Amino acid sequence: MPDHRWLILTLEAPLVAFGGVTIDNRGVTRDFPALSMLTGLLANALGYARTDWGQHQQLQDRLVFAARRERENPSGLLTDTQNAKLEKNDKSWTTWGEPEGRNGSSYGAPHRRYREYHMDAHVTVVLRLEPDPGVPDLDTLSARLDRPARPLFIGRKPCLPSGPLRRHESIAAPTAYAALRQMPGGGRLRALWPLGEGPEVGDEVLRVIDLPDIRNWRTGLHGGARRVVEGFVRPEQGT
Repeated sequence: MPDHRWLILTLEAPLVAFGGVTIDNRGVTRDFPALSMLTGLLANALGYARTDWGQHQQLQDRLVFAARRERENPSGLLTDTQNAKLEKNDKSWTTWGEPEGRNGSSYGAPHRRYREYHMDAHVTVVLRLEPDPGVPDLDTLSARLDRPARPLFIGRKPCLPSGPLRRHESIAAPTAYAALRQMPGGGRLRALWPLGEGPEVGDEVLRVIDLPDIRNWRTGLHGGARRVVEGFVRPEQGT
């Protein structure tokens, strides 16, 4: 199998949100980043507008990635209880430079929701883009991650990274799993990789699942799932 070039992202922050399927007013978080979340993060770095759904879709369709957790938090998840009374003319900040307001009328009852976060998270992501004659390529993406068009956050706006997302040079490996193993680390680390990009059976595999993390960027809705493997990876190099 020929080698591919992989970019390395370090997702580390006091709070991180890898959003899962929202039920009513409860926003859950998964243990690993979603395909749609990484697409949005990279699109933000590239300066795509929300209305550039075609560019978002192309980026998501080309993206291949795997992730591993560098440390586990024994305290579990932090649940943020949010209560807000939003009036008709209230506005909030955004990362695209324009304030965002409400479209509806005023109301007296508070808007209440719950959002889950990982605390003191550190996740390594290896990613590549399937070949395409259009832009961006990995060099463009790498440059934009170093100097993003807008502020970047990891899942939700409060989740500002502790440092640069790109702290390592790109590497060459035949699969996403092999790329994860090349990154220095210690022990047996929990990981996730796409089906076909690493082992599918054996001691390092926990389960193979259909993960609903694909977004239709034209409608703005999530729909569809992809096959992924949850398991473990042992880095080839020690820390």
